[in-house]
Amino acid sequence: MIDYSPFWKTLKNSTESTYTLINKHHISSSTIDKLRKNRPLNTTTLNDLCRIFDCQIQDICQYVRCNEEQVL
Repeated sequence: MIDYSPFWKTLKNSTESTYTLINKHHISSSTIDKLRKNRPLNTTTLNDLCRIFDCQIQDICQYVRCNEEQVL
């Protein structure tokens, strides 16, 4: 499963907030909700977040093995 806990650490250590992400950078509130709930995001959104924070993808998300993942 993709885990977005690194995003919250990156956000905390930055000058941004969820408010500025929504109002200044036009990240939708539904995207913020997906980040909170570890729901899937598209790569364009991940790219946007990396650009906003000037960071690497691992500063936004990480893969965590989960036994409850769907079968391929």
